[in-house]
Amino acid sequence: MVTRPLGLSSSIRSLASGICLGLILCSGCGLSTPSTKAKKPKPVVVPFQPPIAKEPGAFDAQSVQQDSILIYNATLLTADDARPQIEGGWIRINNGLIEALGSGRAPKIMKGERRFDAKHGFLTPGLVDTHSHLGVYPSPHVWAHSDGNEMTNPITAGIRAEEAFWPQDPGIERAVAGGVTTIQILPGSGNLMGGRGAVLKLHPSRESRAMRFPGAADALKMACGENPKRVYGKGRRAMPMSRMGSLFLMRKTWIAARRYKLAWDTWRKNPEKMVSGVLMPVKPPKRDLNLETLAMVLEGKINVHVHCYRADEMLLQLKLAKEFGYKIKSFHHAVEAYKIRDVLAREGVSVSTWADWWGVKIEAYDAIEQNLALLTESGAIAVLHTDSEEGIQRMNQEAAKAYWAGVHSGVQLSEHDALKWITYNPAVALGVAEKVGSLVIGKHGDIVVWDRHPFSVYAKPQLVLIDGLIRFNSTEKRIPWSDFEVGQ
Repeated sequence: MVTRPLGLSSSIRSLASGICLGLILCSGCGLSTPSTKAKKPKPVVVPFQPPIAKEPGAFDAQSVQQDSILIYNATLLTADDARPQIEGGWIRINNGLIEALGSGRAPKIMKGERRFDAKHGFLTPGLVDTHSHLGVYPSPHVWAHSDGNEMTNPITAGIRAEEAFWPQDPGIERAVAGGVTTIQILPGSGNLMGGRGAVLKLHPSRESRAMRFPGAADALKMACGENPKRVYGKGRRAMPMSRMGSLFLMRKTWIAARRYKLAWDTWRKNPEKMVSGVLMPVKPPKRDLNLETLAMVLEGKINVHVHCYRADEMLLQLKLAKEFGYKIKSFHHAVEAYKIRDVLAREGVSVSTWADWWGVKIEAYDAIEQNLALLTESGAIAVLHTDSEEGIQRMNQEAAKAYWAGVHSGVQLSEHDALKWITYNPAVALGVAEKVGSLVIGKHGDIVVWDRHPFSVYAKPQLVLIDGLIRFNSTEKRIPWSDFEVGQ
């Protein structure tokens, strides 16, 4: 602020104002006889509302479908138990949602509607990946934007993968070309509580916030087993060096989170109190971003996803969840989940795993190719995830491998079951199954048109829609989303 000397007239006005103000303040106080009775000073009102700042929305507006789209002459693989397959089918997407679908002759064209002949291909819901590091470990792989792990403390629950996500990652568009429409981006597994993940729709954008799946809850990424032990115990001779240390730190942190939540609950019930007859605001508890995240877990506002390979450690994590009153949405990797599939089915905890990855470390040695099939047979929620910028481009083939392994081992399994591993079941694990994951009227217009059955090794997406918007068309030349696909 620039200050300037007052002019003469301004000085006189200021002086007069000051005299008048002084007379007002002193009137009735008795200039010749000072008052002997001291007045109690009124308490100063310090505003504390709101105690938590409201985060702004996205700078980029989310895209909206302009024209209706009708796709016909296709076999619809719906991933819906009520009607798994529709021969000679068609589907209409309007205002970003599935408006109608059926079999037989396609309905009359609407004004401004675009029509696509699937040419006897197959149509599925958009694929969903519960475990992706796209954007936080982007391509090209260099240290400069390797942002998936904040390995400076084993407890970093308050950090967010969304804020490390790089929308210029070329892997995003390549995933869409493979039929993927929704992903959950997660921090890595170097820490016991690695931070918050987010569910994204794979629209091209300049910022991650504009890609967020509307209404989808964040995730708390936890990890047990070898990774935190290696980073802290082996690498730094610090806790956790053992699985004992890992559970100790987790339990200690959850205890602190419960106390933190209690403090905030108490303040919210009584944010004001009477002081000298005046209703005054009470200072809220000090914010702690780690504990704030965990308190939101305890309130059911954030989902828990746990990196965990061994069966015994999954049982320990279930025990910990029961001890502190939260629910685990999904165990990730979980190559020994088949050993406790009855427990997982009974507890309603999903398993996000691979088709056949194994042996990358000791805790991954007892993997079997029939894991997904056996989980499905037991009634558990089986999910195929990728954890890979390459595997995400062929989720359909990965599901086909796991399906083949199960069927050829005598597991009672259908192609419909296997399709749900990459569509409906991951949507359940992310808490968005009411909006995506199956071809049902009213759900989002996330659609993939394949040139042949998606479980064929030769199958390729021909058309990919996200919220009714064409994000991939194999017949059209497209401008790359990322500058790193353009070349020099």
